[in-house]
Amino acid sequence: MDKDTRFHKLRYAFALILIIGVFGVSGYMLLEDYDLVDAFYMTVITVTTVGFGEVHELSNAGKIFTSLLSLSSLGTFAYAISVITTFLIESQFQFFLRGRNKKYPVKIMKNHVIVCGYGRNGRQIVEELKAHSHEYVVLDSSHDIILEKADDNYHFMEGDATEDDVLIKAGIKTAKALISALPSDADNLFVVLTARSLNADLSIISRAENEASERKLYVAGANNVVMPERVGGAHMAKLVARPDILDFLDHLSLHGDSPTTLEEIFCKDLPEHLMNKSIYEIGVRRKSGANIIGFKTPDGQYMINPTPDTKVIPGSKLFVLGTPEQIAVMKEILRKD
Repeated sequence: MDKDTRFHKLRYAFALILIIGVFGVSGYMLLEDYDLVDAFYMTVITVTTVGFGEVHELSNAGKIFTSLLSLSSLGTFAYAISVITTFLIESQFQFFLRGRNKKYPVKIMKNHVIVCGYGRNGRQIVEELKAHSHEYVVLDSSHDIILEKADDNYHFMEGDATEDDVLIKAGIKTAKALISALPSDADNLFVVLTARSLNADLSIISRAENEASERKLYVAGANNVVMPERVGGAHMAKLVARPDILDFLDHLSLHGDSPTTLEEIFCKDLPEHLMNKSIYEIGVRRKSGANIIGFKTPDGQYMINPTPDTKVIPGSKLFVLGTPEQIAVMKEILRKD
């Protein structure tokens, strides 16, 4: 039953109860000269058939009216109560289903990020992905978390990320990246092994607690391993040594609402007229206003502040500094029609 129909039946049920109440109260006030409270009391005990005594001895007209009220309200009142009860039960059931439906994405996703674990690190990861408009699916085995996020704009799956079928349902075959942020290094290792076996081209990033696990995660197939304690300690130390540089880099790269941002552009399919052209020949700075501050070759070599004669070839990456509008213009220039 759809939502509008259920609300329509609920309104109808309340209208029936109101009509019965007005009819009963009015009848007792007119026929028995009851005041409002006594008339309401008599209507309630008659409609609900609880069997308490009358306020005073009824007249013949009052007895006939009471009999008619009891007969006419018996089925009507029961129907109204059943509708209200059904509505309340269905509302709770719908809430439960919303939580259960969050177990699997509603649509088939492509080029998304799978986040395994919604603890402290997982929550921060999701906030950053949202800030940069990345599609994502969160895997967590906690049913309470799934219900908590049932009404939010999140994509959640309830399940064990170490299981093949759960990762497959999360769309690992078509995902672009997986981030394993589970609290246990053993679980993260198992997730990395499983994910790499299911998608050889997947970019895998994993959390680790100690250096021994870090090495094993790389061997298992992780592209990057992050140790939160090491990163946090190094960051705090550098805030003493180079505070303004770190603040500047954080402002550029981590906050989606910054007026100037650092973006990477993958040159997968270049237009025919830009094939093997240099940065100078393409005229990126002149046409878009954005600055190319880094270059990555298809074989993984990095160039900081590339020279104007550096050739942009398919499979390379550009690291660009500029406003969102400037970067959008640059992407349009490099996009194949």
